Amino acid sequence: MIKNKSKNELLLLKDAINNSWKKIAPFWPLKNLIAVNPLKGFEDLPIEQALTEGSIYFQQDNLPQPMHSVNRETIKWLQLFFDNGQAVIFMPMRQHGLYASWKFAARFDEKLYGQSIEKKEWIAKLPQSSEQVIFEILLLLNVAVVDSEEFITLMLTTLPGWAGHIKHNVEWSNSENQHPVSYNDYLAIRLVITYLLCPDATILLKWYKKARLKVLQENILMPKILAFEKKNRPVLLEKIVKEIETVKEKTAPGAQFIFCIDVRSEQFRRALESTGNYETYGFAGFFGLPIKVKDCITGKSYSSCPVLIKPLHNVSQSFDQINEKELENYNFLQKTKCLYQSLKYNFTTSFALVETLGLPSGIWMGLRTFAPKLASHIKKTPFFLNRPSSTSNHFHHDISFDDQCKYGESALRTMGLTKNFAPIIVFCGHGSSTQNNAYATILDCGACGGNCGSVNASVLADILNEKNVRNSLFKTGIIIPELTHFVGAMHNTTTDKVTLNSSKDLKNLDKIKSDLEIARTKNSQRRCKEMGLSQNINSVKEVELRSLDWAQVRPEWGLAGNATFIVGPRYLTKNIDLEGRAFLHSYEYKDDGTQEILRSILMAPMVVAQWINMQYLFSTLDNVAYGSGSKVTMNITGKIGIMQGNASDLMNGLPLQSVYETDLKPYHQPERLMTVVYAPAKLIDSVIESEDVLKKLFGHGWVTLVCIEPETQEFYLLERDLRWKKLY
Repeated sequence: MIKNKSKNELLLLKDAINNSWKKIAPFWPLKNLIAVNPLKGFEDLPIEQALTEGSIYFQQDNLPQPMHSVNRETIKWLQLFFDNGQAVIFMPMRQHGLYASWKFAARFDEKLYGQSIEKKEWIAKLPQSSEQVIFEILLLLNVAVVDSEEFITLMLTTLPGWAGHIKHNVEWSNSENQHPVSYNDYLAIRLVITYLLCPDATILLKWYKKARLKVLQENILMPKILAFEKKNRPVLLEKIVKEIETVKEKTAPGAQFIFCIDVRSEQFRRALESTGNYETYGFAGFFGLPIKVKDCITGKSYSSCPVLIKPLHNVSQSFDQINEKELENYNFLQKTKCLYQSLKYNFTTSFALVETLGLPSGIWMGLRTFAPKLASHIKKTPFFLNRPSSTSNHFHHDISFDDQCKYGESALRTMGLTKNFAPIIVFCGHGSSTQNNAYATILDCGACGGNCGSVNASVLADILNEKNVRNSLFKTGIIIPELTHFVGAMHNTTTDKVTLNSSKDLKNLDKIKSDLEIARTKNSQRRCKEMGLSQNINSVKEVELRSLDWAQVRPEWGLAGNATFIVGPRYLTKNIDLEGRAFLHSYEYKDDGTQEILRSILMAPMVVAQWINMQYLFSTLDNVAYGSGSKVTMNITGKIGIMQGNASDLMNGLPLQSVYETDLKPYHQPERLMTVVYAPAKLIDSVIESEDVLKKLFGHGWVTLVCIEPETQEFYLLERDLRWKKLY
């Protein structure tokens, strides 16, 4: 049948397929969830128009009835193919790719062909090429070439969660995927199932036209966003205006802390600064190190850098003095867990397992429910340790000396820390600690690809403690005093506990640890207030208890409330209560003669912040279409994603409890990201002019940009035509 189409028509169809996939945003699996703008595929449009397109494609719940059957059957096969250890029986021939595997097994699925022997034989005789299948099925469905792009787009957007997972696998992880998949593979399967169960599929085009007309008459999302921005933005900018007018001279700090730009760090930084003579900085939480970290015990590796960057170096923790008894217990425990999982999910042994382990499991569940702290202590006993303990605090890496010098200099210059070094400088990577939480990784460091950033912090500290590296930095004008020592640390954003990774006996280190605990108490009190808890409780214990409670649906608020990305020196905001709503990236424009530092900040950390901002915004505006619904009713499928019930689309946003105080009252206020940069407008202009991504984000209204002119202290707003308008 494919020969009936001209060469020109085939080229048009290929373009239609490519253009359709551009409308889909990638969706990361649970093991390393990161935020992404669900309308990323529409960022080439002004945000008002993108909201309309998103509403048409993603916010419709009245699909033609036959398409619900098509979706259920598609979901069934995708669950089997992408399963990552939950299914008992795996889909055959997965190593040959999605389409080949499905084609082999589909002939045994009576749901597709019913009692029709003819249809069964037709499935068995489908072409080997998924691309050829696409072209042939479009002919059978009578989809005109002129309508092909819209029809293919609807094939994707009527099941957007799974389409997003396909996109992640194709564009972000396919090289590491043991079970290959392509865009054409997925479309071929989707179209074949549609042809079998909904042969009059052109009704989908008619449905789309009606949906578009309805949305154009009822576009209400943008007014909601503008209302929140009008309420909150002027208040913040006026606070910064007043703060600039009262800037005082800095005193020599007793210690300096570099935190991730994460909005949760902002409130802890303010609490820490109030305890003593401390200076804090903000920097992307991977600390400029594109590394892959290997766990020497499990052998597993993960990329600890932004998904926009490929890891270039390998890091592993040294375990020279492992407790052998703990290692033996750990290995036994892992084998026991594997056996338990295989028995639990096997349909022939699961009932016997319940009978055998019912009583001890019931006792353990009771402990975790009614005494989570005791359960946590039991899990930390030598037999139940998650990993053996070690006396080593160092890391092995393959970063060359030249690269060490490059990364060290880049990090210090980017954050503006090139002089006035304190005796102790702490790099605080961050992560979270929660129980029974499918969304645990999205509470970790987004700059580290949904992982904990403590390894990056410790590696950079080790690099900057090297005498040869310091000698090299000396030649570039960065003179680090001999008495200055860098320390890596871990900031737990759920409990606000900061653990220093240093075995060296440093002066004032005990005082710093004490002040970190004071800051923890202050921030825990604020955290309890935000959670609506009594102010008369022990806040530190209550916050820690929430992190241990496996029934807790709101262990922390994460990045809820985020609204602003501030690029500049700390004194702009040090005395302002930003209410945990601002990403803070340190920057000194006078040290940025080539504009490369500002370019890197706007092109990487700000873009990631915009993804986070949009995910929270859309998950709040429509938690069903853009979020994940309630945690109470969700199920994990294939250990890769979340479904509501047993046959829903993959839910590709944040759960209700991450953005709502109650089922009906939002906690997050949906605003677009406002970026505030303390630098001359001419410098900012030169960066924007050279980057199409920035032109798109600012020019199409996805991000609002405000410039503070250092010389005049005047505020300017970048309008959509990329011209400046004076504000203050």
